Amino acid sequence: MRAHLLNDATAERYRRSVTEGVERVADRLATTKRPFTGVTPEALAPVVSAVDLDRPLGDASAALDELERVYLRDAVYFHHPRYLAHLNCPVVIPAVLGETVLSAVNSSLDTWDQSAGGTLIERRLIDWTAGRIGLGASADGVFTSGGTQSNLQALLLAREEAKADTPTKLRVLTSECSHFSVQKSATLLGLGPDAVVSVPCDRDKRMRTVALAAELERCRAEGLIPMAVVATAGTTDFGSIDPLPEIAALCAQYGTWLHVDAAYGCGLLASTTRRSLLDGIEHADSVTVDYHKSFFQPVSSSAVLVRDGATLRHATYHADYLNPRRTVEERIPNQVDKSLQTTRRFDALKLWMTLRVMGADGIGQLFDEVCELAAEGWRLLAADPRYDVVVEPRLSTLVFRYVPARITSPSAIDRANLHARKALFASGEAVVAGTSVGGRQYLKFTLLNPETSIRDIAAVLDLIAGHAEQYLGGENLVRAS
Repeated sequence: MRAHLLNDATAERYRRSVTEGVERVADRLATTKRPFTGVTPEALAPVVSAVDLDRPLGDASAALDELERVYLRDAVYFHHPRYLAHLNCPVVIPAVLGETVLSAVNSSLDTWDQSAGGTLIERRLIDWTAGRIGLGASADGVFTSGGTQSNLQALLLAREEAKADTPTKLRVLTSECSHFSVQKSATLLGLGPDAVVSVPCDRDKRMRTVALAAELERCRAEGLIPMAVVATAGTTDFGSIDPLPEIAALCAQYGTWLHVDAAYGCGLLASTTRRSLLDGIEHADSVTVDYHKSFFQPVSSSAVLVRDGATLRHATYHADYLNPRRTVEERIPNQVDKSLQTTRRFDALKLWMTLRVMGADGIGQLFDEVCELAAEGWRLLAADPRYDVVVEPRLSTLVFRYVPARITSPSAIDRANLHARKALFASGEAVVAGTSVGGRQYLKFTLLNPETSIRDIAAVLDLIAGHAEQYLGGENLVRAS
């Protein structure tokens, strides 16, 4: 069994195994014609269940053959230009190279004596990102598993900075279009069911600052403590960006922590043409960024950044066997002092390799391309009488609804749109997302692949219309009979 351990004696075996695995994936990427096969849970589950995990195959080639059946063949491939669903991006090769290196070396980014150069690389990337945001010389941060964890840590810091004697009086104000992790974080932090105050949005799905001001004043009048305002720079459904300068001014007026959830919109930090859309983010007390969304990084690659690095002390705990207090005096850089996690992958290496090969402008160019594609897609939808499109995109998301030419009930249209999405997924020809707007069923394109063209969008719109019409025709036949 020692022959399977990665070390100096097995380096050649490692090279052969990884090379074979890379070749299998490369072949699959080169030959995949659809983003999904359409396999159902009922069809695939027995294949996976039939694998006897107590009887090893003993051979990497045989395991890769089996993996082809249980995973690779039916995986959802985000690199395909007709994957248009969620905030999953195709990944860049330098980042995948970094993933290969970090998995083999297996550094843990909790303490210096487990990571050495990895610690310094992560810190350098935090400084780079904070500089792009404009947080100032005292800024700091740490890589996380994703936006949910980043938002949780930011709100933990905000809670502690609020110094409230009565936690039940604490309030978090955020837009009605913000990410569900805000509500989840409040629950995990023990703030109570009424802690999150939902602020209405305008027609462009941006937080209404007049409404925010009214809620802040209400909190003050009722003796409540607005511990944080969460502004969103790129909502999941609409890609909308809240009016950051105005929100920052209100937070300064009321002495409230400003957290900007830029998990999606962080790609603008590298844009050479759209950076101004993030104006005001430099006033934030904390910021969430998801490099694995708009920096084209493999999952996971995210970070939380803070204006005042001293606030990270609220996440600091010392253990004699890991990061004893003396290491602070000795100025040993232990990242666990800043993180909610202990053992943590060296995910920063992927972004480091990307910047060193492509540069920030290269990343920004790719993100600008998908934003431009979304603008072109919006014009196509707005001119198409078959569709109702909700808002003009600021980033790369389009939310729309198929509306038949003949009059039919709103509930029937809901069912037709839901059916079209499911039928399209089952066909494997394209993958789109769905959401609810005003209680009605809508569809969503999240465009993160620069290889997607306006022709792909037009073709998928035709497919959706065909599935919806087929459903409505069948429903009318049932009613007539």
